[in-house]
Amino acid sequence: MMQSAADRAGPAPASGPGFADRLDRAIRTAGSPVCVGLDPVLGSIPGDVRARRPDAAGAIEEFCSGVLRSVSGVAPAVKFQSACFERYGSAGVAVLERSIGLARSLGLVVVLDAKRGDIGISAEHYAAAARGLGADAITVNGYLGPSTLEPYLEGGLGLFVLVRTSNPDSDAVQAHRLADGRSVAEMMADAVATAGHERLGACGLSDVGAVVGATKSSEGRALRARMPEQVFLVPGYGAQGGTAEDVRALLRSDGRGVLVTASRSVIYAKGDGSWTDAIAAAARKLADEIRTVVG
Repeated sequence: MMQSAADRAGPAPASGPGFADRLDRAIRTAGSPVCVGLDPVLGSIPGDVRARRPDAAGAIEEFCSGVLRSVSGVAPAVKFQSACFERYGSAGVAVLERSIGLARSLGLVVVLDAKRGDIGISAEHYAAAARGLGADAITVNGYLGPSTLEPYLEGGLGLFVLVRTSNPDSDAVQAHRLADGRSVAEMMADAVATAGHERLGACGLSDVGAVVGATKSSEGRALRARMPEQVFLVPGYGAQGGTAEDVRALLRSDGRGVLVTASRSVIYAKGDGSWTDAIAAAARKLADEIRTVVG
């Protein structure tokens, strides 16, 4: 019987650098802590691609291939929005797996943006699936407690736990004040810091990171004080209104600790040349902007 990708994954490697060290090395090599998000929407894919590949999965795969090759060498990491692939069923998941494989072959660190959030055996299945796809890290929702995180860490994955997300209506939950005076986001930040302290790499950063939006930079310094060892995966830059100065508020004192992600402003960039040229130029612009902040 044919095995699934998750079944083929096998046990996690027992040695070698952890996620934080691999990411830190990739950032140092690239020279800027940026991450390009692959959120392919069929109607936004260039017309020439859709003309050649009338099937949705085929068009998405060709588009992702073009994006990955265009940003390789500029961005150290890419983030795949799992929902954009899952909506096309088994064909879409197969494209996701092949695209992650291409990203890895190009030397890119891969974050699977799936926002999983379950416990026990269900979390173990999700972790095995992410590893089987080839992801280096995954986004998770930690609101079911610490046991939500353990299966991913035991499987050798890095984590980015939702703490303060960039969407405006997140305030309804994450800004709510608890009886002890902390916000819900601050409570989650403390939990992430505790979970991550035992997972420090040689670089001084943890395999357990946090999602903190650039659009919430007014809370950035307070959250950084609570999570000094975390890498912040920073959405909301570019199309959502986040700026380089917003990113500055999220940095550690040594100028590290962020992975700034942009999707639409890069992958749907326009220019005078080919669409791949426009993407490459937008990725370089993103990297240059963030480099001015982190030094």
